[in-house]
Amino acid sequence: MSLHRINLVVAIIIIAIAALWVGNADVNVLTALGFPEKMVPEKMVPDTTFSDTAISKQILFDIRIPRILLALITGAALGLAGAGMQGLLRNPLAEPGILGVSSGAALAAVIVLYFGFATWYSWLLPIAAVFGSALALLIVVMIAGMRASITTLILSGVAVSAFLSGLIALALSMAPSPFAMQEISFWLMGSLANRDLDQIMLISPFLLVGAILIFASGRYLQALTLGEETATSMGFNGALERAKILTGTALLVGGAVAVTGVIGFVGLVVPHLLRPLVHGDPRRLLFSSMLAGALLVLLMDILVQLLPTGAELQVGVMATLIGGPFFLMLLVRHNMSGSLWGNAK
Repeated sequence: MSLHRINLVVAIIIIAIAALWVGNADVNVLTALGFPEKMVPEKMVPDTTFSDTAISKQILFDIRIPRILLALITGAALGLAGAGMQGLLRNPLAEPGILGVSSGAALAAVIVLYFGFATWYSWLLPIAAVFGSALALLIVVMIAGMRASITTLILSGVAVSAFLSGLIALALSMAPSPFAMQEISFWLMGSLANRDLDQIMLISPFLLVGAILIFASGRYLQALTLGEETATSMGFNGALERAKILTGTALLVGGAVAVTGVIGFVGLVVPHLLRPLVHGDPRRLLFSSMLAGALLVLLMDILVQLLPTGAELQVGVMATLIGGPFFLMLLVRHNMSGSLWGNAK
């Protein structure tokens, strides 16, 4: 394992442990984890009613640990999907949402919230989001064609994404009540709060299959850097490999959006920052982006809990505040160099 990957793993472990102490309530984390009280320094025992071991365990295992795990798997999914998409499109400005999968997942979830189906069965929301992500991708592929050029695929994705975003706005404007509109708006901003292990277990199979599909196409992404014709001459089935990457992206993004709502820019920022460390190798970038994505989302979630903003800021909002300026910087730099579309043709 390369040095930067080891550093990322170590950082994830350290930050995840530190996140156990982050939250609205002061809890006795060490005692809740099973350390004998005599081994816990007095200064680490909070002087509040939450220092009771039973309550501390409940807060730790029902709220904080699921939130940490969700931040890690969501960030990993978005980072991996972004690296796969940038490798497929051969464009450092690409991100998973460019093909409409994020908008499709969001629209499906909004429909479930709009009609109140989520109050009947909690599993309907994540299942609907994954289905919406896959459906949006299918529409893009039907419009562009499986063997279409990269530019055609991108333009089709942008068009579908814009249309789906319009439908989301329509649903918001026609919400049956202010409470429904507030629930939909809050979900769309992206948050890791108030999630549990059941929801994580529900989306894990989708994320696992999506990750396997993208990692299985790593060698194709390497060959693709030499051009589609060269990759085909090396024995790769371009249509099949593209289908694997697109399906994997849909599953990863749909699964992530299903539970957290929309968290943008992670799939754009992370692969771009790590590309110099892997010398532009799209295959090596996949695993590194997965680790860095997990770390970034976890850090953002800790930050929104620590900021003195009264009501907790949503992670999706924080991602936009960080990713928006970063994207503009990339856009200006690539525009000035005259290579906005990279090698995509």
